[in-house]
Amino acid sequence: MSATAFTLTLYLVAAVVGAALAFRGGELLVEAADSLGAYYGLPAVVQGAVVAAVGSSFPELSSTVIAAVRYGAFDIGVGAVVGSAVFNILVIPAISALAGGGSLASNRDIVFKEAQFYLLSIAVIFLTFTLAVVYDGAPDGDALSGTVTAGLAVAPLLLYGLYIFIQYHDTLDYRFESPFGVDPATVNVEREWIRLVVSLAVIVVSAELLVRAAVGFGDAFGTSTFLWGLTVVAAGTSLPDTFVSVVAARRGNADVSLANVLGSNIFALLVVLPAGILAAGQATISLGTVVPMMGFLVVASVAFFAVLRTEMRLTRNEAYLLIALYAGFLCWLVAESVGFTSFVG
Repeated sequence: MSATAFTLTLYLVAAVVGAALAFRGGELLVEAADSLGAYYGLPAVVQGAVVAAVGSSFPELSSTVIAAVRYGAFDIGVGAVVGSAVFNILVIPAISALAGGGSLASNRDIVFKEAQFYLLSIAVIFLTFTLAVVYDGAPDGDALSGTVTAGLAVAPLLLYGLYIFIQYHDTLDYRFESPFGVDPATVNVEREWIRLVVSLAVIVVSAELLVRAAVGFGDAFGTSTFLWGLTVVAAGTSLPDTFVSVVAARRGNADVSLANVLGSNIFALLVVLPAGILAAGQATISLGTVVPMMGFLVVASVAFFAVLRTEMRLTRNEAYLLIALYAGFLCWLVAESVGFTSFVG
């Protein structure tokens, strides 16, 4: 085996092991979060949109911070967040619907409150990147590049604070019913907090392996690390989200399943990306890279809400439609990586 082949094999192993650890760590984290959510009496939508979503999105947070601080590659984090968001909004609801008997029921809280805030999150993070280009353009003279400072990164975090405030008020005067059937009286709070901390440590290790694999593949093939973030890192970090939503759907908890998807994307856009910027002090962003991918995220989100709004239910045929749209997304990424298309700068 040549040295190059051996190196690529190591990167592949790192990616596989990282994905496996992300899944196991996310599984432990979500189980602990479910028990703690039951213990503290959180509603299903709040538990799905905040507790489960934050827990299952921790791999994206770890990957983005590690990529920005350790490797100086914030674009990997952006790719991971956008790629994971596309996967979450198209594939996870489709798989959940198929796993839940061929359909996934929704309600007006999901379609209107969560959906509107999610679309607002996309607009705010895109506005943040645009302001960075307009007012702090990159010194290399690239008209589409700019530096996102810590001051700009705070704005999305403040919006997420508003989201938590809204979710908090939804818990007032609420009569608790555990969405996962956990009896609060049986919860060992100290043990669950320990499981939570252990799961976070496992996820940090998985994030390091996934980011290292993405950087290695980018160097080996001479391709953009952003594209590897969209694929390798995004796929690995999306496993916990998939686990949460599919399990919730199979147990008949459609509210948790869908709220987890939207809550995870909101957390990733408003917290994960700013966290990477704050950890590194600042980060350079290129609209030539970001706009095409975020444009597809908008298209995917509109398609998701359109099929979800019909009779407030995601049917089997609509699930296949979302999967087909994601397959088209993967074909586009392959075309970009081989140079057949060049929409991504």
